[in-house]
Amino acid sequence: MIEAPVLERVLAEALRHGGQFAEVFAEDRSTSSVVLDDGRVEDLTSGRERGAGIRVVVGETTGFAHTADLSEAGLVAAASAAAEVARRSGPDTRGAPVTLRGTGVPDAAEGPLVPKAAAVELLRRADDAARSSGSAVTQVQVGFGSSRRRVLVANSEGVLVGDEQVRTRLSVSCVAVGDTGLQTGFETAARTSGAELFDEVEPEELARLAARRALVKLSARPAPTGEVPVVLAGGSGGILFHEACGHGLEADHIVKDASVYTGRVGELVASPLVTLVDDGTVGTEWGTSTIDDEGHPARRNVLIEDGVLVDYLWDHLRARRGRRTSSGNGRRQSYQHLPMVRMTNTFLLPGTDDADEIVAQTRSGVFVAKLGGGQVNTATGDFVFGTTEAYLIEDGHLTAPLRDANLIGNGPEVLRRIDAVGTDFGMTPGTCGKDGQSVPVGCGQATLRITGVTVGGTAG
Repeated sequence: MIEAPVLERVLAEALRHGGQFAEVFAEDRSTSSVVLDDGRVEDLTSGRERGAGIRVVVGETTGFAHTADLSEAGLVAAASAAAEVARRSGPDTRGAPVTLRGTGVPDAAEGPLVPKAAAVELLRRADDAARSSGSAVTQVQVGFGSSRRRVLVANSEGVLVGDEQVRTRLSVSCVAVGDTGLQTGFETAARTSGAELFDEVEPEELARLAARRALVKLSARPAPTGEVPVVLAGGSGGILFHEACGHGLEADHIVKDASVYTGRVGELVASPLVTLVDDGTVGTEWGTSTIDDEGHPARRNVLIEDGVLVDYLWDHLRARRGRRTSSGNGRRQSYQHLPMVRMTNTFLLPGTDDADEIVAQTRSGVFVAKLGGGQVNTATGDFVFGTTEAYLIEDGHLTAPLRDANLIGNGPEVLRRIDAVGTDFGMTPGTCGKDGQSVPVGCGQATLRITGVTVGGTAG
């Protein structure tokens, strides 16, 4: 992508104005997407984006510039611009020599991309399966996306490393019409892989699941209101822990004292049944990669172990200032963005309880088969999440489906109220937004019970 001698000269230029740390992040990304809306191809696009972002750090000040010009002249100009922002007052210094060590970008990623014609055929299969699920299904939208991303990271500490990432995603959205009006169902499958995603996932199965969610809600009753026990199905509730405690464990919130978990390492912050992990190396999950976007190897980080807070998530700069090692969680949306502390695949480890028994031992409450989006205040831990598929639990049995409602609570309090964790671990893909940047992440957990969460339903 960029030769090592060129990178060494660019980094030396970045340091020439007094920079203490300099970094080049180069990226070459190709994307392809198709949308089938009610049986018609509505959107078929492809694109390519390439460029480099250059970061220069002096003390607590960071200068950043990005360019689509990957020539040496273009990179040197961007390095000078970033250094100008970050430089200390005083005369320029002689450019510090930089020697890079590493292998650069690998030759090829695993797994081929799916050709557009094959993608359209996959979408048509999903569309047919969704419509055949019931005459009440009136609208179906199926989307496909794939990308190949090559990245190269070089910095003034001698790092030279690269990665090539292929990601593939298929999603199905259905609308069903009945006496209760319009009801929707959605399901998605996504992996850090290419066409082999469809060795694991059948488009028809995905579509039938989305359609079933919409159809079930045609007979749904209003959800209860008030604090009740809540059982989260395996895989579906991981987003709650991503938002409710994962963000609060990111070091940028910690160092600003903007997290409810600040200064609590070594304390019991959750039920002893809870072990929370962030792991960027898990198979082909959506948040998996070989390196983070600062060139550090992806790794497994235990954040909460048996209920005790053991560590936070770290990027390079905050780890450097704290005289510790990055946890491999410096991520960015593209070369046009600065890296920040972000999660990868975040999940609760499975327990020893049988999932069906957890429900059977719950006299009354709400079973959440799938959560929707939510938001959290990291300073307090307070959160709100929407349910997209839920059922009433009565005498240990799942009974009536429930209309969409909100779960309202506090992250640390919910962690303390977990009293059963199953063995049926599952993961789900998602997109995490933070400070205007979006990155792919994975979330997961086994079926678990929370002894009390406030449900914001509409039932009297």
